[in-house]
Amino acid sequence: MHIFLYEWVTGGGLVEEPGPLPALMLAEGAAMVTALAADFVAIDGTRVTLLRDIRLDDLVLPGCEVIEIHSSSHRLDEIERLAAEADHMLAIAPEFDNILRQTLRHATQAGARLLAASDEFVVLTADKHQTALQLATAGVPVPEAVTLPADEEKLPTDFCYPAVLKPICGAGSQHTLLVAGPQDEPPPYPWPRRLERFYPGIAASVAMLCGPTHRTPLPACRQHLSSDGRFSYQGGSLIHETELAHRATVLADRALEALPPALGYVGVDLVLGKAADGSEDVVIEVNPRLTTSYIGLRAATDENLAAALIENAAGRASSTRFHTDRLEFSADGMIRSSGRCL
Repeated sequence: MHIFLYEWVTGGGLVEEPGPLPALMLAEGAAMVTALAADFVAIDGTRVTLLRDIRLDDLVLPGCEVIEIHSSSHRLDEIERLAAEADHMLAIAPEFDNILRQTLRHATQAGARLLAASDEFVVLTADKHQTALQLATAGVPVPEAVTLPADEEKLPTDFCYPAVLKPICGAGSQHTLLVAGPQDEPPPYPWPRRLERFYPGIAASVAMLCGPTHRTPLPACRQHLSSDGRFSYQGGSLIHETELAHRATVLADRALEALPPALGYVGVDLVLGKAADGSEDVVIEVNPRLTTSYIGLRAATDENLAAALIENAAGRASSTRFHTDRLEFSADGMIRSSGRCL
């Protein structure tokens, strides 16, 4: 079996951009691609091919065929070639600027057998506002919100604050901030934004391994976010409280049930409120791609999570056994289990 694994930042998505690669995106991208590569290589009889920005010679991917990318045209040529050759392609790219959709469409046109959601799912979930509207129509709780046009400098006076201001199409909490009220003056932004009511509670996520007709939930995770009002993702930990985990999983499943069919690894971000009955829980957004939670989840099992991803995408529903150890993980791939760094 031949796997083509492509991650946008490390794989040359910014190869022609001057200056250093964006540190946070690079750290998360490198952590995800390193973890996935190791898991795919561990599957018997599997060959793994990756692209690597020529500047990242310190990104070591043992056992993989690594192709150094030196230009945008070279990257597109290699994506086209490998997408056609490989038995499966898994792509990780941000939703902003239509990058994820363009990557998947380019690969599909070349004949790729993608471990990814449909174009319809990607288009919808890349738009946070349209996703929220569809979820709300289906009765799934989401924060109340309004949209602000591009370059708007003033916040509405008739909205319920505090609130979260974020790009309608974004990834990684970039340009996301907490605003206390209409007197705040966030910097203008060249694309439309969503202003949504801030919900206090536990930031959580649930990943699903999706097949053509089923969804297999993975353990719910806490999200560790920065406390500076920017909501920067710093890592996570498994949720061990049974009721909290159950609430998160049920709500995530309701969210995906309300959207077009998904395939592969999909993440749902939530806030779990104080009410024990879940009446204050809300869905924040849906990620149509593999997320950093994979790093922690793979460390919480002795089984191969990448192999389970392939099995589920092929329609063979398979569950994975997870440890009950206390486990935390950072966005750059550091794992801490029961106080020990792994």
